[in-house]
Amino acid sequence: MRSVLIICIFLAACSGAKNTTAIPSKIQGTWIAIQQEMGGKSLPKSFYDKQQLIINDSSYTVIAESIDKGVVRYHGNKMDIYGKDGVNKGKHFTAIYKYDNDQLTICYNLSGTSYPEAFDTKDKPGFFLSVFKK
Repeated sequence: MRSVLIICIFLAACSGAKNTTAIPSKIQGTWIAIQQEMGGKSLPKSFYDKQQLIINDSSYTVIAESIDKGVVRYHGNKMDIYGKDGVNKGKHFTAIYKYDNDQLTICYNLSGTSYPEAFDTKDKPGFFLSVFKK
């Protein structure tokens, strides 16, 4: 479950152009998590303090207790994340993102059935939020 959450966070980080896989240059690079929550509850720093999200064009790599890789498709501020290698292989996640003050915030719906409407996980046990910095 922890790996799934980590991967979801990183996958959602890639986004910006409508109906394309092109990622804005400000989103590309190596990101570290500085805050995470699920179901409205903050996760302890020890959960994410060694995680890395690497975004390179439409590809992502998440480095945590394992390595996950996949593809991100974007439309507006929404993302579709597809796991290709690792614990999330074959899985599809939906997310929204925003880039503000040199931070990337991603809110994931781990069920992949719909996009989150806000950057909020309270009373939503399948939603995961992560804030990153480079």
